[in-house]
Amino acid sequence: MEVLKAIRERRSIRNFQKKDIPQKIVDKLIDSLIWAPSAGNFQARKFFFVKDVKLKENIADAALSQNFIAESPLVIVVCTDSRISSRYGERGEYLYTIQDVAVSIMGMMLVAHENGLGTVWVGAFREEEVFDLLNLPQNLRPVAIVPAGYPVKIPSPPPRVSRQEAVEFR
Repeated sequence: MEVLKAIRERRSIRNFQKKDIPQKIVDKLIDSLIWAPSAGNFQARKFFFVKDVKLKENIADAALSQNFIAESPLVIVVCTDSRISSRYGERGEYLYTIQDVAVSIMGMMLVAHENGLGTVWVGAFREEEVFDLLNLPQNLRPVAIVPAGYPVKIPSPPPRVSRQEAVEFR
């Protein structure tokens, strides 16, 4: 699949079919996360793949009752790892880890799209609750939730800003 075409066609999906994702595709999602670039190749991120029904329901509740999360066959909770601060200090912990997570998620979303899956980036959730639900160590911080599954339907593309609004040449 052409990358720009995938970027243009990918949509945020919040309504999923009741259909499991084959392990072969899950493995591709994992590979896309692992092979994403990272600051200094420190790879200061951790991914939790959640299939347990009750845990998905609890995560959906912690995500301000966004129940579509629980209805997806797979929920990926993405965490930053503060141990990067040993190398990059505060900037590494509060910026580089977020950048690492962001590039990982985008790559994974494109691989998901290429394989017929829909995803949506969820940032609205009570972080402490998700931290407790996953029983995370202190160095991990949940910063995104990404439900994944086969879409019921593909929505129309939302409007985009013009090139002139988005980009300045200097």
